[in-house]
Amino acid sequence: MITKIKSWFAIQKLDFLIALYVFCTIVSELMGSKTFPILSLGAFKLNASTAIFVLPIIYSINDIITEVFGPERTRSIIRSSIIMVFLLSIISLFFTSLPPSTRYLKSEPAYDLIFKQTARISIASLLAFAISDMLDLAIFMKIRKSMGKKALWFRNNASNIISLFFDTVIFMTLAFYAFDKSFAENYSFLVSVILPYWAMKCFMSVIETPFVYVGVKWLKANQEK
Repeated sequence: MITKIKSWFAIQKLDFLIALYVFCTIVSELMGSKTFPILSLGAFKLNASTAIFVLPIIYSINDIITEVFGPERTRSIIRSSIIMVFLLSIISLFFTSLPPSTRYLKSEPAYDLIFKQTARISIASLLAFAISDMLDLAIFMKIRKSMGKKALWFRNNASNIISLFFDTVIFMTLAFYAFDKSFAENYSFLVSVILPYWAMKCFMSVIETPFVYVGVKWLKANQEK
């Protein structure tokens, strides 16, 4: 009986990591629009998106799977997740366009407010995720080719920090560039939000480094059995 219960709860390690990767991706899309205060110094206020907690995990899982299974497996996972994000955008637009039943008339505005993202925000998020995630893999493999399998901490953080920068720049620029304002005004605003937000992402990536080592060791143990 105990054996049957253990068998029922058994999960392949790679399947769990892929599921966690997709979970973090969907969470960042659905819940990343909320910002919360980080620091306040006089007139300067630093806010961050809730996605800051899951984005570094996405890139770290990239590195873990690449380290154990190689880049082709990771590319397949990234492509699959991009398709899921695209489908999420389409299904959100479809569901919010449906008329509500009488019972849900009162909650309909809140439902639409949460799930009906603007086309510009959706496209910006999708492009930023697709480009930065593939870039993370490319940088990780480039460094690994030069250094071999040593210094995983460096490969992980170097690829994460660079790709997170591009993710932040692409998303913020595509989503918030104001065409009715001058380039100088846009540049000043974008720099003020990009740099602190990118720095917070980098900080999260660095403190998650030990978990990358744990994840690689954990996944390799499954391969050695």
